[in-house]
Amino acid sequence: MADDSKANPAHRVWFITGCSTGFGAALAQEVLKRGDRAVVTSRKVEAVQRLAGEFPGRAIPLALDVTQPQMVLRAVQQAIEQAGQIDVLVNNAGYGVVGAVEEVSDAEARQIFETNVMGLLHVTRAALPHMRKRGSGHIINMSSMTGLFAPPGFGFYSGTKFAVEGLTEALAAEVKPLGIRVTLVEPGPFRTNFRGGLVIAKAVLPDYDQTVGPVRKTMSQPGGTQPGDPERAAKLIVAVVNSKNPPLRLPMGEIALQQIRNKFAGVEREMKEWETAIRATAFPA
Repeated sequence: MADDSKANPAHRVWFITGCSTGFGAALAQEVLKRGDRAVVTSRKVEAVQRLAGEFPGRAIPLALDVTQPQMVLRAVQQAIEQAGQIDVLVNNAGYGVVGAVEEVSDAEARQIFETNVMGLLHVTRAALPHMRKRGSGHIINMSSMTGLFAPPGFGFYSGTKFAVEGLTEALAAEVKPLGIRVTLVEPGPFRTNFRGGLVIAKAVLPDYDQTVGPVRKTMSQPGGTQPGDPERAAKLIVAVVNSKNPPLRLPMGEIALQQIRNKFAGVEREMKEWETAIRATAFPA
């Protein structure tokens, strides 16, 4: 990993969704401290107003609900009008749902996909014409280590992040020739307010007590002991943006590294076990 920020002294303009807490707040603070400008958004603009007072002229607070396409278009247009450009888009807004696949209601499932997937798409599609016209830009999509594997109780949250992974992988290939870079950030457990924003499925079926019950119990308790430091994560994201060769995927934290490696090792084991049968599905030569 190389940090080339000294080689590129021009200050960037960041557009960051979900800045009231967690990774969004830590990243906004980091880039503003470095002298960059940041359009900091939250559903309630009061939650990010303090940044405008702390960094006058460089922090631009905007109200933004990513599930509202017209509101997204207005916010991106306001950002360009007030800051002149968008160099880095960070799709950070989102939340989690805990419950077995059978327990989560249709309404709960639709809402998390509207926010975590469609919301990300609304913002990305609003910013892309500007980036394509300039022939530059970097899109950071916040995924999760559970965007590559799905533990019990996280089927719908993981489902949204699996979708983000697939969309982002295709997007990265599509926009690379246009001068736009794309990175997925895949954190493990960090000391953010993720648990505070969780939706716990209202339906509880006793048959899932053994698999989902412990997860529901853990995620219903306050956090504060997770090993990941959001401020250090923010510094790493900045280093990736400053690098000449940023990765498509960026796992965050020791737990994420190990769990993702375990996932791919398990896939490899299954493919080897079933390889002969898999190959035998071809038409006879």
